[in-house]
Amino acid sequence: MSITMTTLGIIGAGHIGSQVARAAIANGYEVVIANSRGPETLTDLVAELGPNARAAIAEEAAEAADVAVVTVPFKAYPAVPVAPLAGKIVIDTNNYYWERDGHVPALDEGRDTVSGMLQEHLPESRVAKGFNHITAADITTEGKPAGAPGRRALATASDHTDASDFVAALYDQFGYDTVNVGPLAESWRVERDQPAYSAGAQTRDELVANLAKAERGVGAA
Repeated sequence: MSITMTTLGIIGAGHIGSQVARAAIANGYEVVIANSRGPETLTDLVAELGPNARAAIAEEAAEAADVAVVTVPFKAYPAVPVAPLAGKIVIDTNNYYWERDGHVPALDEGRDTVSGMLQEHLPESRVAKGFNHITAADITTEGKPAGAPGRRALATASDHTDASDFVAALYDQFGYDTVNVGPLAESWRVERDQPAYSAGAQTRDELVANLAKAERGVGAA
């Protein structure tokens, strides 16, 4: 699918959000990026990113987005704007760390998933998991051309085929293969403490194998 000149609205300008912005700009996207502290705190980042990037508040980034990336601490997801993301693909990079986010029984007990909860918060959006099991620095340094030996793979999951297809196309542009885990109900397989999350860089075959090793139980996030 063609995704040239798409505007990514990035909600969250921490390590992952900033790196996704850098990779997106390098691949011809326009970026509107927001954080919780205000656009004025993003002056240096936007200057680095160049003329195809601008800072905004979260609602403006959501409104401007053709596709949005939500990359905030999990506990902050209820503040993600709902109405301006209706009808749009939303890539969720979030991970649940109870030490930071507080205990969430539905996740502690394996009854829900991180991205499933964001989908519930954004009922008219099409949420897909993305970029949750790669360290920020690797996003702009580990990519390789399609077909290169040892090319790293990243997982996605969505209840909407066009959303997971978009993530796969974006991964490919950034230099990564894709393994589609399936619906969001299966996205726990790539969450914290599971083999696919903990193993670091993995090829497609290695990621598939680690996803298959996942075990869901109390304490899995």
